Amino acid sequence: MKLAGLKSKENAHEESIWAATWVPATETRPALLLTGSLDETVRLWRSDELELLVTNTGHCLGVVSVAAHPSGVIAASASLDSFVRVFDVDTNATISTLEAPPSEVWQMQFDPKGTILAVAGGGSLSIKLWDTATWKLVATLSVPRPEGSNKPADRSGSSKFVLSVAWSPDGKRLACGSMDGTISIFDVARAKFLHHLEGHFMPVRSLAYSPVDPRVLFTASDDTHIHIYDAEGKSMIGAMSGHASWVLSLDVSPDGAAVASGSSDRTVRLWDLNMRAAVQTMSNHTDQVWAVAFRPPGGTGVRAGRLASVSDDKSISLYDYS
Repeated sequence: MKLAGLKSKENAHEESIWAATWVPATETRPALLLTGSLDETVRLWRSDELELLVTNTGHCLGVVSVAAHPSGVIAASASLDSFVRVFDVDTNATISTLEAPPSEVWQMQFDPKGTILAVAGGGSLSIKLWDTATWKLVATLSVPRPEGSNKPADRSGSSKFVLSVAWSPDGKRLACGSMDGTISIFDVARAKFLHHLEGHFMPVRSLAYSPVDPRVLFTASDDTHIHIYDAEGKSMIGAMSGHASWVLSLDVSPDGAAVASGSSDRTVRLWDLNMRAAVQTMSNHTDQVWAVAFRPPGGTGVRAGRLASVSDDKSISLYDYS
């Protein structure tokens, strides 16, 4: 497996780019790349050319997360202004605006069926679940403190700040990563906390389930390590190290064979999961890499794998994954 640099877009936004995801292909168009920036805008890009299609200006503070519905028809962006804007991808029309208290909107992800949008609740120490038919809040999953935790109790609760969220591929489980390094697993149907996964001691800013095994969860932390967990068995089954600084983002390839990661060491790494080792390091960014995302399969005439990365250097890089 390898990555080959295809294209880079310098100054893709006016400020740091903090978020990126792929909007799946529909019957009428191929997959698009969606990016969100500290410049308060969300942008949609034609995938292979990195040609700007539309700039979306609904927020009044930096955009911290973007998410795409599995249908490819709608997407959402979350900002430091504490609003989530849900919009039609093709018309840019706002479908709904979801409001939260300050510092309670962080990473978000649609479930595999597209019926629920899960939003990491930041300082509320929870995940908020929004129904995508009505855009009403249908559940709040609260993160309990780990039992027997020797981590100091922080009165402000900031150590338990919920940063990241990921759905299992079967939609039955939801995982979230917190500022103190704990990972919490929930049974979504019963709205029930199941258990914590331990091993990280610094913020877990990104996590993703394997697309081929709903038990396997990958996590990225400021402690410079990527962990692999059996999320059902509560055990860590592997760890991968090599970044020189915080691991800010990760994504799993659609074939489940590789993980890509982005770091504050300014590199993107490709990890072979059989070898549990980095097989490639890409150094085309000049500042920390906030998001990496593999393009989902599908769409007419689409064969090649793609990976995108975005950075504080305001650029987007696109790679061929084979």
